Amino acid sequence: MTPPRRTKSRFDIPDLGFGVGLRTVHFGHVLEKKPKVDWFEIVSENFMDTGGRPLWVLDQVAERYPIGMHGVSLSIGTVDPVDFDYLRKLDALAKRVKARFVSDHLCWCGIAGRNMHDLLPLPYTEECLAHCVERVKIVQDFLGRPLVLENPSSYVEFKSSRMSEWEFLARLAEEADCGLLLDLNNVYVSSFNHGFDPFAYVDAIPPERVVYYHVAGHTNHGTHILDTHSDHAIEAVWKLYERACELSGGRSTLYEWDENIPAFGVVHAEALKAKKRLEKLARKSEAPKGRHAARAG
Repeated sequence: MTPPRRTKSRFDIPDLGFGVGLRTVHFGHVLEKKPKVDWFEIVSENFMDTGGRPLWVLDQVAERYPIGMHGVSLSIGTVDPVDFDYLRKLDALAKRVKARFVSDHLCWCGIAGRNMHDLLPLPYTEECLAHCVERVKIVQDFLGRPLVLENPSSYVEFKSSRMSEWEFLARLAEEADCGLLLDLNNVYVSSFNHGFDPFAYVDAIPPERVVYYHVAGHTNHGTHILDTHSDHAIEAVWKLYERACELSGGRSTLYEWDENIPAFGVVHAEALKAKKRLEKLARKSEAPKGRHAARAG
């Protein structure tokens, strides 16, 4: 299959295909059945300070499947000093599982050493951009690899912001020379909550910076949407995924399901929907050439 409009990636990171998150409820299934899934994403913090069976299971999985790491505590936007103890643990885990990439969120998680266990939005200002660029460079120098940052879902905005989130994210990627994890569900959730055009967001993200995609479900409360990762993705999110793939030609894709987690096969089937969407786009891109050749013959 030839992907549509393949855009060369800035980074020498292979396309892993279509994966799912490695979750505790599926440990037994994965070890026993050895499902034909392309790759697994782990939540970094679930294994950084954990021994025993979880780490043993991870070792077994990492021997058989490619692993991507996705963190929730890097807090790249905080004004606290960079936590090098955290980075040492992150680096050790990445080396242990031979992680293909290490990602986290464009957010801050706490202040004065206190982790609020939430992904809090940033003010999109020149000052904040310069601060984040400096911290990303420090993290990348320490890890010796590109940091991959995800666009967060958000429910409030700072009045002090002077640029859009997508402009901030695109500039951060260029100025810090880092990778991006484009979460299409988060784009949709935030667009609903804040009233912007989600396709304008996707179109503004430099595709060569995108290392992989997230797709997920959410919970719509009518007045607002919560990013719960608790359901099937809706069609509007899949359309954003298709648009992103039209621009990049496709990248590694991960389906997230973190609440009310069903059987492994149900989650994997959602990941395979992404594969079918990309294949459909490829057929469309090849169709005009095929029709022309038929008429010429």
